[in-house]
Amino acid sequence: MSDVSVVPTPDRNDENFWAAASVLVEPPWSEPAQGDAFTMDESVYEAVRALAEGISTRASAYRAAGKTLDPVLMAAPDVQLALLRALYEAKQSVERLADSAATVAGRGGANYAQLGAAWGGIKRQSARLKWPHAVVKKSTSESIPLHYAGGTAMVHHDADSDAWWYTATAADHQDTESEPVHRTYAEAIAGATEYLLAHSLPGRQSPA
Repeated sequence: MSDVSVVPTPDRNDENFWAAASVLVEPPWSEPAQGDAFTMDESVYEAVRALAEGISTRASAYRAAGKTLDPVLMAAPDVQLALLRALYEAKQSVERLADSAATVAGRGGANYAQLGAAWGGIKRQSARLKWPHAVVKKSTSESIPLHYAGGTAMVHHDADSDAWWYTATAADHQDTESEPVHRTYAEAIAGATEYLLAHSLPGRQSPA
């Protein structure tokens, strides 16, 4: 267990807030316990089951008849196929969220070895192949999308002012474009994230 007492915890209005946020804490995480994994399984299953019941032909037939699908019918092979299809969608969601997390971490100073370690311990080269745009030179002006809370944002660098700005389309289809006033990529990401969360749909908030 790392010594969390040495990690700075400034408030948002503290002048050192963004300086502290840009420093990579080591180690970045502690290994999840078995109970944490089981809890994650249960949460994922609840989300996936809801989607499976929504797309299942058998469940649709029960709804059309004004009936509730008996829980034991989740064991029916066709419903399990609907569950499998829903699990594939969950996998796609995980990949999209992982792309965003790797990009934000990489743009914030993490290297490919650290990204690989976070992604189950894959090698640095594999992490670079998986997220080729995550770790870039500090001078880059390339814009990389962030997917969060059901919306998408793009963070850009303005070379003239040497500042960062973002555009965002939230889950409620509201658009915004910030001024180039953010001093760092991390600060612009935070602004975009706040906007996406403020305009997310009920039940669609994503974890940080």
